[in-house]
Amino acid sequence: MHNKWLLAIAAVVALVGLGLVIPCLAPAGEVISSPRYSVMSPIRHGTLAVFPVTASTSHDTQAFLTLDEGLRSGDVVVSESGGIEPMVRPRHGGIPSGIRRHGDAEVNRLVLVNNSKRPLLLLAGEIVTGGKQDRVIGKDRLVPAESDPVDLSVFCVEPGRWTATKTNFGSMDSAMAQPAVRSKAMAEKNQEMVWSEVRSAQAAVAGRVSAPAAVNVEAATSYARVMQNDEVKKQVDSVAEPMLRDYQSMIKQLRDKNAVGVVVAVNGEIIWADVFASTSLLEKYWPKLVRSYAAESITGHEKNADVDVKAAQKFLDNMDSRHETIETEPGLFRHTEIAGDGFRAFELTSLLPKTNFDLHLAKIAE
Repeated sequence: MHNKWLLAIAAVVALVGLGLVIPCLAPAGEVISSPRYSVMSPIRHGTLAVFPVTASTSHDTQAFLTLDEGLRSGDVVVSESGGIEPMVRPRHGGIPSGIRRHGDAEVNRLVLVNNSKRPLLLLAGEIVTGGKQDRVIGKDRLVPAESDPVDLSVFCVEPGRWTATKTNFGSMDSAMAQPAVRSKAMAEKNQEMVWSEVRSAQAAVAGRVSAPAAVNVEAATSYARVMQNDEVKKQVDSVAEPMLRDYQSMIKQLRDKNAVGVVVAVNGEIIWADVFASTSLLEKYWPKLVRSYAAESITGHEKNADVDVKAAQKFLDNMDSRHETIETEPGLFRHTEIAGDGFRAFELTSLLPKTNFDLHLAKIAE
């Protein structure tokens, strides 16, 4: 009898163990989706493929201001460094009446003031135009509401000009640097490499347009203005516009599944991922992001290759780190740079009250 009870208990334990193991197994050749993010079938146009990403959870991001919103409203002011004196904000929430300027500007520094009552979200790769040179933001960060002047780490994307066109900066049609340029600012943090990539993109674009347009492209110093050349814009739009419409339609369909980002492939190679804390935040950035991906697709070399959902999911899931660098502003944000085999990832986490979630993840294939 004792042996029978032992056998029965062993059988139950085996069945329970089997029940726990079986759900974790995937059919041969399939990738198990991340519990955090799932990659969907791609939208393709030309050599560009965009894989929508859905999330297991979403967050309320309505409190955050984007750079485009702040510049349009005038609540956000960006100036050359050395152009804003230290400022003490009145205790009762008043906004300073003016900004006094002095000193010399620096290539890799700008100063920003957020006069809004909302925290400002900045993304690496966003372009501001004006001042003595157009610049690209070098790192994701948050700027507190009603801030004192904040030094920004930036990179010039306009080699050759050092003459002010206007005192303050604005955004040119919500410009975002294409991934090849953006990665040199984010991962390499090297001005010469940023300039080199800008020149490469400029040369590639010049090779795709008519002779008169090519002369204008080659003569231009501004990366943003190269991308606004009528012929270049037409080529970028030919990829970006249908992709914009298709993905916005898909976002509506996937809203209940928390569509929050994309994995991007060009010429059959995964190059990038952008993932946000909410669908609404993705929608705000999508027009400028899709144009940056489209610009990458028209400046690359065509290949007869393809990439599937499994590969995109695997790229997004792999966050095994060899080295991490963390920068924190207590009570505001944490910025984490993760270096792994074949990738570099950058996570911006909000530490503001009632948040403590990742606002943006950018991942670069290396």
